[in-house]
Amino acid sequence: MTGFPIVVRFPVHWSEMDALGHVNNARYFTWFETSRIALFDRVGLPSSGTPEVGPILARTDCNFLAPVRYPCDVVAGTRIKSLGTTSFTMEFQVALADEPNRPVAQGEGVVVLIDYSSGTKVPIGADLRTALEALSTD
Repeated sequence: MTGFPIVVRFPVHWSEMDALGHVNNARYFTWFETSRIALFDRVGLPSSGTPEVGPILARTDCNFLAPVRYPCDVVAGTRIKSLGTTSFTMEFQVALADEPNRPVAQGEGVVVLIDYSSGTKVPIGADLRTALEALSTD
């Protein structure tokens, strides 16, 4: 997980396997989500409750590079790829815990800050921008 400042470890559960004998594709998005929430917590973005302004996941994708099979542990990393005015792009990576620099999946997610009452986009403030920049790929 070199270059990923946020890393979360997960055990693979038998129930996550599909009929073809590997972890179901939907599970990777749960791993991405958990690492994304860990990043939100690190930079002070609300991940629960009813904030006035907060993050919304606008887009996410995943490239599956190798199957994951039970039993094992995986690690999911997250970092900031780019910052816009009202949004930022995150990179995700999943690897086997005993081979953390050999990814089994990679993805991205675009997060937009919005005012929940009006549904309008909100600019990223200076303090949040600084915190996100500290978790970037540069």
